[in-house]
Amino acid sequence: MSNTLDTLLDAAESSMRLRGYHAVSFRELADELGIKSSSVHYYFRKKEDLGLALIDRYKERFLAAIEAEIADAKTAEQYVFAFTRVYRQALTSSDKMCLCGLLGAESSGLPEPVASAVASFFETNIDWLIAHLPAELPPAERRKTAHHIVATLQGAMMLASSMGKHRVFDGAVQDLMASLDL
Repeated sequence: MSNTLDTLLDAAESSMRLRGYHAVSFRELADELGIKSSSVHYYFRKKEDLGLALIDRYKERFLAAIEAEIADAKTAEQYVFAFTRVYRQALTSSDKMCLCGLLGAESSGLPEPVASAVASFFETNIDWLIAHLPAELPPAERRKTAHHIVATLQGAMMLASSMGKHRVFDGAVQDLMASLDL
């Protein structure tokens, strides 16, 4: 990936995580980076294309972060706790909402391909958790537990971000882990 493209995606992700999809414009991104708006259009024909590229990149980075965190995990509890650490790192590295969490809140007003990509991000989270929860749990119970974990982490990120208190997230994770029968 070119340096300009990386810089553009970084700026767009930061802006979207802060202000949402509809508040980000190609013109503002170009101004922020000191480039022409046509340069943004060179990489992304329309905003939908930018949104899809951001979600794809975010998803890839998220999955890579999970793989790095689980290197020493052996039990379901260790896998789930590693998963929560990836969410915490996303919060503490920027003090912003998860990109897909924020876009998920806006999904009813997003272009359909972007909304579908956000849903796919969450399905990937849920599927990953299902695969790492105890196999002896019935499939419906594993899915329900995975939904609970993702919903708790997303809600905790929102609260911690809006309140400026990471301890809110940490408390939610502590309660979540204590409530799970792993």
